[in-house]
Amino acid sequence: MAILVFSLAACGGGDKAQDSSGNAGNDGGGNTPVQPSDPNSQGTLQAATLLGTIAQADISAAVADKESLVQGLQPRYAVTSYRLEYLTIGAQGQAVRASGLVSVPVKPAGAKSPLLSYQHGTIFRDAETPSNNAVASEVAVVMASLGYIVLAPDYVGYGVSKGTPHPYLQSAPMAASVVDFLTAAKTWRSQEGVVDNQQLFLTGYSEGGYATMAAHRALQMNNSVHLQQLRAAVPGAGPYNVQVTLDSLINIVRKENSLVGALINPGFLRYLGGSAQREVRRALLRELLPDDADTVIDPLFLDNFLADNVAATARISNVHDWRPQAPVYLYHGRDDRTVPYASSTSTLAAMQAQGAGELVSLTDCPATPSSHIGCVAPFIGFMLGKLAPIAQDL
Repeated sequence: MAILVFSLAACGGGDKAQDSSGNAGNDGGGNTPVQPSDPNSQGTLQAATLLGTIAQADISAAVADKESLVQGLQPRYAVTSYRLEYLTIGAQGQAVRASGLVSVPVKPAGAKSPLLSYQHGTIFRDAETPSNNAVASEVAVVMASLGYIVLAPDYVGYGVSKGTPHPYLQSAPMAASVVDFLTAAKTWRSQEGVVDNQQLFLTGYSEGGYATMAAHRALQMNNSVHLQQLRAAVPGAGPYNVQVTLDSLINIVRKENSLVGALINPGFLRYLGGSAQREVRRALLRELLPDDADTVIDPLFLDNFLADNVAATARISNVHDWRPQAPVYLYHGRDDRTVPYASSTSTLAAMQAQGAGELVSLTDCPATPSSHIGCVAPFIGFMLGKLAPIAQDL
């Protein structure tokens, strides 16, 4: 549905800070590591693998490529990347060993960097997950070349957890994959002396926007240790209001596939047997997934919708109706047929009704047409523009 957006001594963000005895210091912010005491608990760091360093010139060349979605950016640093493995939860609440990418700008020894948690959009091939694709053109790597320590979770169902159903549009496991990665990455930074400046930003587009919103809400609801660092969230074109999003998607499928369209009516389907509902689910998933997809999507979000279970959709999937305490800069295109613009307008209205006031805003994508894919590049520029006045130590 939501289409994809795409050496230890040398690690920056900077290099390892040392105390007067020559030992690697902590994370630079005066906080002790948050590695859970239970080795089987969420957020526990399991492994770290060095993936390599990419030169600034190579990143600049990738940015300048005519196919790049980040043209016009000026990479400043080489970037060293790592794959971290950590514990989180899956769709059934079960423990899952997951993975993610940490990309670190190569800066002078002791230099600090802000943290940017980047949540990727929907992908259907595992080779495209961040920790499997730490190349010069990867968005996380490019963002790190600007001076951020970038944390990019693969999500459950990708990377080392490939084969586990991806909990698509399920807020709890999606939020956990992000928040638990923040915890594991904090432990790793403390162990390796990678210095951050105690600023955290959340961003993502499409499904990444949804994951960003779910993680932000979870940080706040649970009074997470990471919340004190959060400065702003910039989610783009996300299906935050899942009921509105699926209503729009169903209308499109109904118009473009008459056979499936004749069956799709949640209010009618709930009176049919489970086998009929499963057949419609399979037909819809075939519409959503490309033929060469090698990942598995957990269909709970569709099952709730097709059963006309609005309460379950609201409880399990929706992430739009709450009051943020840190700025949320929404971004969306009015011509988006993949994730409807109404998902963002209803989010803005719900948050303001909760008393968020000017903490939440919605900016329209200026592209013509302002389609889902057409607004990816403008979103990246918008996001960086929002962070520029706030982010320090770049």
